[in-house]
Amino acid sequence: MKDRMTQLSLLNETAAACRKPAEAASVDAGLSSVLEARLEETALPKQGGAVAAADVQERMRALGAALEHHNYLYHTLDAPEIDDDAYDALYRELVALETAHPELADPHSPTRRVGGALLGGLAKKRHTRRMYGLDNVFSDDEWREFVERMRRALPEAPEAFWCDPKLDGLALEIIYENGELREALTRGDGEEGEVVTEAVRTIRTAPLRLRGPGPFPRRLEVRGEVVMYKADFAALNARRESLGQKLLANPRNAAAGALRQLDTTATRQLPLRFLAYSLGDADWAPAPACASQHELMARLQSYGFLTPPDGRLCADPAEVERYAAWVRERRPDFPMEIDGAVAKQDNLEAQEALGFTARAPRFAVAFKFPAVQARTLLRRIEIQVGRTGALTPVAVLDPVPVGGVMVSRATLHNEDEIRAKDVRVGDTVLVQRAGDVIPEVVGPVLEARPADAVPFEFPHTCPICHEKAHRAEGEAVWRCGNVSCPAVRLQAIRHFVSKAGLDIVGVGEKWVTQLVEAGRVQSPSDLFTLTPLELMQYDRMGETLAQKMTDALEEARLTATLPRLISALGIRHVGEQTARVLAAAFADLDALAAADEERLLALPDIGPEVASSILDFFDTPANKLLLERFKALGLWPRRNDEENAAVGAPRPLEGATILFTGTLSMPRGRAKQLAEAAGAVVLGSVSKKLQYLVVGDDPGGKLDKAQKLGVTVLDESAFLQLLRGDAEKAADAASHEA
Repeated sequence: MKDRMTQLSLLNETAAACRKPAEAASVDAGLSSVLEARLEETALPKQGGAVAAADVQERMRALGAALEHHNYLYHTLDAPEIDDDAYDALYRELVALETAHPELADPHSPTRRVGGALLGGLAKKRHTRRMYGLDNVFSDDEWREFVERMRRALPEAPEAFWCDPKLDGLALEIIYENGELREALTRGDGEEGEVVTEAVRTIRTAPLRLRGPGPFPRRLEVRGEVVMYKADFAALNARRESLGQKLLANPRNAAAGALRQLDTTATRQLPLRFLAYSLGDADWAPAPACASQHELMARLQSYGFLTPPDGRLCADPAEVERYAAWVRERRPDFPMEIDGAVAKQDNLEAQEALGFTARAPRFAVAFKFPAVQARTLLRRIEIQVGRTGALTPVAVLDPVPVGGVMVSRATLHNEDEIRAKDVRVGDTVLVQRAGDVIPEVVGPVLEARPADAVPFEFPHTCPICHEKAHRAEGEAVWRCGNVSCPAVRLQAIRHFVSKAGLDIVGVGEKWVTQLVEAGRVQSPSDLFTLTPLELMQYDRMGETLAQKMTDALEEARLTATLPRLISALGIRHVGEQTARVLAAAFADLDALAAADEERLLALPDIGPEVASSILDFFDTPANKLLLERFKALGLWPRRNDEENAAVGAPRPLEGATILFTGTLSMPRGRAKQLAEAAGAVVLGSVSKKLQYLVVGDDPGGKLDKAQKLGVTVLDESAFLQLLRGDAEKAADAASHEA
């Protein structure tokens, strides 16, 4: 134990040193001397004389190495060794040589950071491994419950955790092959992201080449966050204000918008930084692999990445609690916006064994901090009608900054919430961003209430179509039941094209609203019948924009995936994750529409309320007509069985539910991948929905519970036989195991 504590102490001292730019920069002092000597050795004649191509190329390499080194010292360590004039002289010399000898130019030259690429649009690409979000805990008790769940799932897991602040930025994955930047993807929906490689090349804290002598991994998918420091954001907005430009809402939105710029010169002009904190896929050979999260963070730093500040290895869960409290107390002092602290199981093999739920890793969690609050005046309450007909009250406020965002509207949730909080027009109210995202009214400041303020009367008719609203027993929401209500139709179509739907870039709310109000688009299917000539009749719609919009719609029609389309339909209670579950279980929308309640309830994450909503949707005549139109238009994706069906491979576990427990000979994550590729749905716990429990060494309490419920128990050998389609041998093995 003493050796372990000494190791932890030394590691945290090292981490602290890395947070001090001057000390970190001193590590590179020797490298600076080597690069300076190399620049002297490779200097080319200033006048006359022929120069060999090999000498020119060597000079270009020396200049590139020196520029990247000084770029790292300046932008990553904030400890420059040369002034701007000296840097610019080296840069200009390299540009001149690349201009004179383009055939010798390095594709990863520092000069490539200037941007200049004009992209026609952002392509999309699937992540090798899904990018998950994090589950949240809001108290020490919830954290302890998380730890207990982890212990039950993997009793042998070490107690140490790597902790760092939770950055409020844009999640990004940068892919390196043999040490060189090849591609960059946004998180997107976790399964698929936008390709933003050219924009990322302009971020000076994103290495074009990994630093150090190597050897480097054959492939490394580095994940992290793109942020804008608070001071940089304030300076940027001050500059925009002086130029009469629109102010940016907050650093996160500014970073997200910058990465999605089609003109990468504009991206370069914004002060973005990439901070790395984890990996996706990794093929470490010939480099040595990391065994722990703290080793990985040190390796990422050695490769030239910024990492979240004040990261720390905590020896046990109690130390994690103290760390989270420390970060919360110092939240205002961090250079970037943060909204919590993250704790990850430090052992990477344990991370792999613990795996993921349908939504998040089982080995990591985020401590979410209390939302920042502000006071402002409630001017009026408006009623919005959503895509499911829900009447939602919205507070219209005097604009006020809340956690870096200017808030002028905030949700009041429903009638009961307004009554419980006794919020009235004219009140001074407290406002916060729920989960640091959605603005909400916390309540009134009663001592500031005007004498004439009266309770708000919630309307029981739709404010748009004026049909009578209804409130189902046990629900808090009033709904417009008119499926032809213009507001319901508009919100449904907006959802259809949004990021939560088909994510059709270029078909935004403004154009959807205009097309619906003009009567040209009555349902989502009408979008795919639009022509450029028609669109050009609308105000501010030119030929180029009209063509881009119809091209985007055509691309969506041809490439939409089944989970995306299910999510886009706007079925009540069916979000992106439930859509993925349904898409894994049914071949297409016909198969889903034909499912009965029993079949739906057998699926993970689907209870009676969700099943009832799905059945109601597919039983509605208007929705049946919509699906017929989709099929006629060719918008009819089928389940993605590319890995298996494309080569004629069978899916022997089609629709089966499976769970792994104990220690297997293969990593738990690999077993899960094999099961899912064979068509199975991997559950997170033992229940009546579970068909197979695969047990390894020391299976724990899950085995006892599964046997009580009559679940089929397999050892690893029987599981592999089942994957090969040998059901009889697997059944025989299962009977022997039982």
